[in-house]
Amino acid sequence: MSGPLPDAGAPIVADGLVKRFGAFTAVDHVSFRIDRGEIVGFIGPNGAGKSTTIRMLCGLLRPSEGRALVAGIDVAQDPEGVRQHIGYMSQKFSLYGDLSVAENLRFFGGIYRVPRAELAGRTRYAVDMAGLSGREDALVVTLAGGWKQRLALGCAILHRPPILFLDEPTSGVDPESRRRFWDLIAALAADGVTVLVSTHYMDEAEYCNRIALIDRGRLIALARPGELKRRKLGGDLLLLECEPVGAAIIALEKAPGVHDAAVFGNSIHILVGDGAAARSDIPSFLSTRGVTVTRLEPIEPTLEDIFVQMVSGGHGTEDVGA
Repeated sequence: MSGPLPDAGAPIVADGLVKRFGAFTAVDHVSFRIDRGEIVGFIGPNGAGKSTTIRMLCGLLRPSEGRALVAGIDVAQDPEGVRQHIGYMSQKFSLYGDLSVAENLRFFGGIYRVPRAELAGRTRYAVDMAGLSGREDALVVTLAGGWKQRLALGCAILHRPPILFLDEPTSGVDPESRRRFWDLIAALAADGVTVLVSTHYMDEAEYCNRIALIDRGRLIALARPGELKRRKLGGDLLLLECEPVGAAIIALEKAPGVHDAAVFGNSIHILVGDGAAARSDIPSFLSTRGVTVTRLEPIEPTLEDIFVQMVSGGHGTEDVGA
């Protein structure tokens, strides 16, 4: 493919990216752009193609088709040049557990060719950011997950990259540590760093400027969180609390007026054509099938509701606020 890419001046531009592994297409003609200082979240289930897309943009995998520019550099033509302008934090913890905090920072400072005169200052910044002041000599293997996570971020930005790729960085981390981590991401973006972060936690999407919903290798929506939540589901959404939940889900598959039903924690979200009629009819319908309804009321859709509906509806890419 030749010729200029659209929006080629943006820090990250993807145009028709495809990645195949034999007969399997992991990424299927994905296109988007990300602007300076923007946080874009790749949201989707495991195996959706998030990590594969990020690895192509980092120059770690060569695209099967399509083109991408990162920091103005073609990822297929000059992958090493791309890596000099980015920070990358993989979903697998990449620090060395048998080295101390300070030793890890010095090691990554050398990998990233941080000037010797600047290394001490940047190391101090990373230690403070991770909340590890006074624990510089502690072995990384002894640190709690949240500290390891923030230290890994500190290592990834030692060379002050203008673009940051984070591949499921909060997987397996407690909610408080996840929130602190996102505060750090927001601070970096405020300083002009462009961030692409993948996650399967729908609540983390609220922290992003825009969300890219990905399913089975395809980009099915690209929009701001608020714009996605205002998207019409094609009916009314109800919250159902009942016992037993399993029997209710099976029964709702044949309930008149019910378009979809999905378990959310201890409750069920039900998409219906007419909310008022469903609130009148569903309790008696379920009662005859051995299900006791304790709560049934209208609710506003969450991002997860939107995602589930878009996936089940087989929609194409929808850019409602790029």
